[in-house]
Amino acid sequence: MKSVCVFCGSNPGGDPVFLETAKTLGAFLAHEGLTVVYGGASVGLMGATANACLAAGGKVIGVLPDFLKKKELEHTGLTQLHVVPSMHERKALMAELSDGFVALPGGMGTLEEFCEIVTWAQLGLHAKPCGLLNVGGFYDPLLALVRTMVENRFVRDAHAGIVLSAPTPETLLSAMRAYRPVTAPKWIDRDKS
Repeated sequence: MKSVCVFCGSNPGGDPVFLETAKTLGAFLAHEGLTVVYGGASVGLMGATANACLAAGGKVIGVLPDFLKKKELEHTGLTQLHVVPSMHERKALMAELSDGFVALPGGMGTLEEFCEIVTWAQLGLHAKPCGLLNVGGFYDPLLALVRTMVENRFVRDAHAGIVLSAPTPETLLSAMRAYRPVTAPKWIDRDKS
């Protein structure tokens, strides 16, 4: 792994631990020699992650849709900034530039980005690790929902294993480095559908 995409909120969130964890993650990835790929904004957890990585001597690549650049939300001090026409192109380029994916706490955009990248792994479009940085149990409800999907046979046990989770950057990166992708799934149990 040479680069990690970080999905996270453009707001700092209501608990100061979210902001502190974003900073810890950014610095930790820099110390591990990993480039951060993220949404390119200067605000919220996004800006905190990028700033901490840069301050620790790391590299940060931002991918920002043009309409957000026009709102002056871009981070102007990045190693590299790609401005793209749409959100779709943003996510595709972030995926292309990354060897793994981490979701910090965030809102609907963070959730959508993480779920889409997990779906791409489930479909065999990539074999990169996908992890939730489960700060203070933030993602416990999502992990419970994944278990409910498995219990109701919408997600296979093996595919549920695509979603890695840990409470600290160190333990999550360790799990991501140990991740082995799911192989050639049987998609539909035709006898029971």
